[in-house]
Amino acid sequence: MKIMTCPLNGPRNISEFVCYGDVKPPLSPDADAAACGRAIYLEKNLAGIVHEWWIHVPSTFVFIAERDTRTDEIIRTMTVEAYEREIRP
Repeated sequence: MKIMTCPLNGPRNISEFVCYGDVKPPLSPDADAAACGRAIYLEKNLAGIVHEWWIHVPSTFVFIAERDTRTDEIIRTMTVEAYEREIRP
């Protein structure tokens, strides 16, 4: 059984979570339709460490997970506030 640690609820079975994709920088307010389409539908699909949006479905708590796509290892999880303080410049 694979376990993921939710920042709010602690260690839980991975089946309780859903991934919403990569954390991306916000779009510019004057972005054209093509830029919006790329931002919404295209993923970089990097081999290595990525930051992804996840939700704990029973509690609807949304958070960020740092995951290695080569091994599918979840390195750590953090609240959105912690991600803003630590990772995003």
